[in-house]
Parts: sequence; C-alpha cells; structure tokens
Amino acid sequence: MPTATLNKKVFEKLVGKKLPLEKLKDRISMLGTDLEKIEKNEIIVEVFPNRPDMLSEQGFARAFSSFIGAKTGLRKYYVKKSDYKVTIDKSVKNVRPYTVCAVVKNLKLDDEKIRELIQIQEKLHITLCRKRKKGAIGIYPIEDIKFPIRFLAEDPRKIKFRPLEFPREITGLQILSQHPAGREYADLLEGLDKFPIFMDAKKQILSMPPIINSHLTGKVGEKTKEVFIECSGFELEILKTCLNIIVAAMADMGGEIYSVKVEMPPGYKNKKILTPDLEPKKWSIDLKFVNRLLGLDLKENEMKKSLERMGYGYEKGKVLVPAYRADIMHQVDFAEDIAIAYGYENFEPVIPNVSTIGEENQFEVFKRHVAEILAGLELLECETYNLSNIDNLNRKMNIELPCIQIENAVNIDYNVLRSWVLPSLMQVFNENKHYEYPQNIFTIGTAFKKNKDKETGVEEFSRTAVALCGPEADYTKIRQMFDYLMNCLNIEAEFSEEDHPSFIPGRCARIKIKGKGIAYIGEINPSVLVNWDLQMPVSAFELNLTDLFSILNKQKK
Repeated sequence: MPTATLNKKVFEKLVGKKLPLEKLKDRISMLGTDLEKIEKNEIIVEVFPNRPDMLSEQGFARAFSSFIGAKTGLRKYYVKKSDYKVTIDKSVKNVRPYTVCAVVKNLKLDDEKIRELIQIQEKLHITLCRKRKKGAIGIYPIEDIKFPIRFLAEDPRKIKFRPLEFPREITGLQILSQHPAGREYADLLEGLDKFPIFMDAKKQILSMPPIINSHLTGKVGEKTKEVFIECSGFELEILKTCLNIIVAAMADMGGEIYSVKVEMPPGYKNKKILTPDLEPKKWSIDLKFVNRLLGLDLKENEMKKSLERMGYGYEKGKVLVPAYRADIMHQVDFAEDIAIAYGYENFEPVIPNVSTIGEENQFEVFKRHVAEILAGLELLECETYNLSNIDNLNRKMNIELPCIQIENAVNIDYNVLRSWVLPSLMQVFNENKHYEYPQNIFTIGTAFKKNKDKETGVEEFSRTAVALCGPEADYTKIRQMFDYLMNCLNIEAEFSEEDHPSFIPGRCARIKIKGKGIAYIGEINPSVLVNWDLQMPVSAFELNLTDLFSILNKQKK
C-alpha cells in the first residue's frame, strides 16, 4: 500500500482538534488506515490504494476530522468562472488523447507547502495514475505562461526545451536518454512517432507529459501565487478525479479554484468541457441492504450521521459523494464506510444459534483431484494469469472470441479477462524456448464470458488445459493423456471430428459427455506455432471443469 508522510502540525491545524497521542494513534488506525508510526513531527500512514484522496495532509485531515466529529458532512468547494482556455489538438488522439485543467490563485507557498504539493503529485502518479501509465500531472506558475494553451503532439526530434533541473536545452528524444525522469519513464513513449507537449500562446513548451516539465515554465517556487494545473492521459474520468483531488487539497491550503475551458477536436465525444467539476455525485442507498450486510438495526437518521462522519452528504434518500472520491462503485462501499463510522470496536460478537460443521468446497476437492491425476502423468503445473490481451487470445490462436475489457487496465498486455486458458500455456512455451524439450505442462484456471443474467454481467468457468511441446507431441499422445484422466474419473467421453481454427484440420476432435460439449483436443495449427514463435509441434486439450463437475453431480443424483 502507498505510504504518506504527514506533517503533524499541519495535519492537526487542518483537523481543527488536537487529540492526545494515544487517542490520535487509535483513531487513525480505526479510520481504516495502517499507522506505521508517529515520530516527532511526522505521521507515517499506509493508505489503501482506493483512497488516493487521503495521500496528503489536506486529504487525510479532511477524512479524519469528519471521522472524529470535528467537521462532519460534505465539504463544499467552489469553482469560479474564468476565461482560461486549453485546446486539444487532433494530433494527440492516438498518443495521449485527453487533458483536464484548472487554475488555483491566492496561494501562499513556502517550503512546507511545496513539499506537500510534490508529495500529492508523486502519490497520485503512483496510485491513481498507475505510475503515469493512466495519467500525468503538471503544475505551472501562471506568471511564466500565456493563455490559451495547446495540447498537441510533435516529432520528438523537433521538440526542444530545458527540462526541469537540467542544465541545458535538449530534444524530446534526448530527454528519454539523458534526463533521470526520461530514463525512468521512457517506456511510456516508446514506439511513438510523436510525443505530446503542452505549449502556451508564446509557443513556449510547458512540459512533455508524462515525463517532465520545462525548467523555465514549470518550476513552482515560494514566490508563486497562481498555478495552472493539467492532468493528461487516456481515461477522462480518472483524469477528472485526479484533478479534483489536487485542487481540493490546494483549496484547503487557502487557494481559490478557477475553471478552465477545454476544447476538443472533431471526432471526440464532447466538443468542450469545463473543468474542474466539484459537484458531488448522487447515489441511491438501501437502508435494509446496509443493515442486513452489517447485522445492525440502524434508523435512517443514524445512517445519515454515520455517512456524514465519513465525509458524505445525505439528502432525500440520496448519498452525496465528494467529487474527489475515487472508490465508490457500489452501495456496499457505503456499508463499509458506515461500519467504520459506527466503529468496529462497537460491533458485538454473536455466536450463531445454528450448529454447523465446516467442510471443504467439493468443487475445490474435485479440481485438486484432477491436478493430482495430471501431475501423476509427469506434467508440470503452471499458475497462469486470468488477465491477458486480445492479441494472445485471438490473433495468435487464429480465432475470434468475444473478450471482456478491463476498464482500468494496468497496461495493454493485461487488459481483458481471458475467454479460454490454452493461450496462457502457449505463452509459457514462448517464454521458455531456451529450456530443453519436451515441455509437458498443464494449468487449472478461470475463463470468463459475458452473461447479462449475472449481477456483474460476467460468468466464470474453471478450466484445465494440457499442452505437450516437443518432437514427439502429436494427437495420439495428448489423446492418451485425456483418456487416462477420464478413466481415473470413471467417465465415458464421446469424440467427434470437428474443425477448430487453433488446431490442424483432421487432427482435432470435439469431446462430449452426456451430449454436452466440454473440451477440444488436437494438434496445434502450424500457423499458430509461427504466431507464438515456436519451433516444436504442440498438442493440447482444454476441458471445462465447471461443466464436467455439474454433469458428475447429476449422475450421482
């Protein structure tokens, strides 16, 4: 979990109430954060990644003061209108398509406040922005720049400016190799023909996101009174939340927030947006659901007080969620916060009036039995990821299967839930070509498909895949292994020849049990081997364990 080092004096001033040391330690821990230590004037806490708004003195104090009852309820932040404008050029659409911006004035900065701003920026880069993959933040003194500002992409050889704390001007390409930040984040711009930049009306380069600010236009100091803030990246909602967290913290420092009009090029969903938007979002909440989940009997007024102690507003049956909160996805999140406000120490342990005996899930027993059978065939078990990418699942396997996209994927290599598990074993072969053959492996994992009847819209299946890679890997050998598994499970299977794009025509079969298709088996198509850069033949099968277990249970009945 990310760790924040807070200035104790600043924190207590923002909270508005000073607690005895032991009481302070207890309340911080009961807020749902892990207190590492309080030493002299430092409070070091670990904050869950879903609460990036608490990774600063201002954000943590805001949450803590509500929790202890000093300043409860929804904090209101006001955005003043302005004529500031930022234009997104069409050249960034395939590079880094979005930015949201704000201006904050009347700041009174000193060394401590600058340290706090740097910490907020760094912590947001690590958490919400996923090490700058999702977004990057730039803060600039307004006195050094002129509006309107353009966000565009340019040939990196033509980009030239002096990066922050660097002695001279260099090109965009040189920044990636010569500047420390460039070397650290070079992979984020790798392979791009154009790099994104912010440029003001005087054609001064402000920054090259997500790498570095300009030393001349992007260095905030003690004399800075007004700042321009931009968050650029790939997902508009993440960028908006990121901006809201920063400007709320600056407002708590005494700053005044001003809006910026962001104009977008043709082809974007919106022609223009006004940011930041600090209006709270309204969510429905079901009191019966909350009480059932927590085992409480709260009245509506009691629930309202609990929500206010966690920094929410409550009006006419709706929860008002602060614009800087990034963690609310379901009303179960409200239930968690209500439990924190109620106090975990206040829950009374109750012994159930029903006597039960614990038992291992029978499906887990079945999967372990299958794994033991396959391991007995001298197959090596591989643990594989549930996440993959469309290239591995479809293109390399010569097939087109519907895939479920991950909304907040860490990177493009793991941005969909896998629809089958055999490609995971093909990737294992690809990454282990330097080892001797044969390589005979298996995995038991989860595959996913869309199902609108499920609450999440996604249905999960457990599957096992076995793959043999070596000079003698063929249909006969993989069929022998499948038959052995079926014999051990006392199951009769039916085989029928059927084409599958991933397998060689005529050397592939569809396997049915009780008339239900549960597996494919065969020799992998040479074109698939080429896609995976494999020199040895591969034979494999993939078996749906969820369906097989269901069939076996019906037989027992």
